[in-house]
Amino acid sequence: MARLATAGGDGQPHLVPVTFAMDGDLIYTAVDYKPKKSANLRRLRNIRENPRVALLADHYDEDWDLLWWVRIDGWASVVDDEQALQDPLDVLAERYEQYRDNRPHGPVIVIQVDHWKAWSST
Repeated sequence: MARLATAGGDGQPHLVPVTFAMDGDLIYTAVDYKPKKSANLRRLRNIRENPRVALLADHYDEDWDLLWWVRIDGWASVVDDEQALQDPLDVLAERYEQYRDNRPHGPVIVIQVDHWKAWSST
C-alpha cells in the first residue's frame, strides 16, 4: 500500500491510498473494481492536467527501529487503451492475488520515476 499525491492545474493537492507494482523505473497503479463514487476520479483528472506526482510507501511499527519510508517523484500518465493496459496489469497481477482473481479493467496510472528518496531507522 502506498499514497499517491497529485495536484490539478489549480495546485490543490489530492492524496489517495493505492496498490502498486514496480517494473524498473516504472510504477503502475490501477483503477480497480473496488467501489468508487464515479469513474471520473480526481486523481485521473489531476494527472491529465498536471503529470507531476509523488508516491509514498512506508512501514510503521511500535518498534521504531523498524520504521522506513520510500518516496518517489515522477511523471504520470493515464493509460486506458485496452492493448496498452495488458503489460501493466500483468505486473500488478504478479504482485496481488486479488488482481489475478479479478483483473482490473483500468485505466492504469503509469509513473516514470525521476527521483527516489528513502529513509529507515537502521
